[in-house]
Amino acid sequence: MPKLKTKKALIKKVKITKNKKVLRRSTGQNHYNSKEDGAVGREKKGDLRLFKADEKNVLKALPYNN
Repeated sequence: MPKLKTKKALIKKVKITKNKKVLRRSTGQNHYNSKEDGAVGREKKGDLRLFKADEKNVLKALPYNN
């Protein structure tokens, strides 16, 4: 059986920590940010953890992280 290929689009969107947590960027950072106060802008800059069900699917799509 051939090796499984990594889903390249997925690996560009997530970061996997040492303990197999999957992090993603916050949404709504591209434009219309000048209206917001600083607290909201700073909160958006942090990474968010995926839901556990989604985390399982992401790790399954990346063969070398199992």
